[in-house]
Amino acid sequence: MSGSQAESEFLGRSNGRLVGQTNINNSEQSDSFIVKFVKTKIKIKMSSNASTKGGRGKPKSSKSVSRSSKAGLQFPVGRIARFLKAGKYAERVGAGAPVYLAAVLEYLAAEVLELAGNAARDNKKNRIVPRHIQLAVRNDEELSKLLGSVTIANGGVLPNIHQNLLPKKAGGRDKEIGSASQEF
Repeated sequence: MSGSQAESEFLGRSNGRLVGQTNINNSEQSDSFIVKFVKTKIKIKMSSNASTKGGRGKPKSSKSVSRSSKAGLQFPVGRIARFLKAGKYAERVGAGAPVYLAAVLEYLAAEVLELAGNAARDNKKNRIVPRHIQLAVRNDEELSKLLGSVTIANGGVLPNIHQNLLPKKAGGRDKEIGSASQEF
């Protein structure tokens, strides 16, 4: 398994499509992948500090690293920080607040996408449509509570038939046809 393949499987993606959990089966493979991943991170940190002047400041030819990549997130930490500051939610915004908010939003988005992808697969579709998001959200107890007052456009409703409307089972007792309305 090549490095980029393992990384894409570690991220849960294959050819740009969400496929679910990792495909690493035994603990040795996962441990070796994690060890390689950590070693590359350490090498990058050591090489970036090697060309500084006495350990102070940044090297002249270093590229800027986004806060999203530092936190290991896909959602934009800088943009969320800008929106928090511009929105005047508070007089001051801490450095950790946009990172935490980005992580929470990314988790929620990943959860909804995973459940909607499962709903799409159950319906034998390759594309997630609003109906699949509606089914995913309403079938999950916590997401349904969170999005209880939200209307999803073109989502439809959950399939539900009231018990009283279903036909009675005919396999029970043998009675006369006309006497069923007289039983209480």
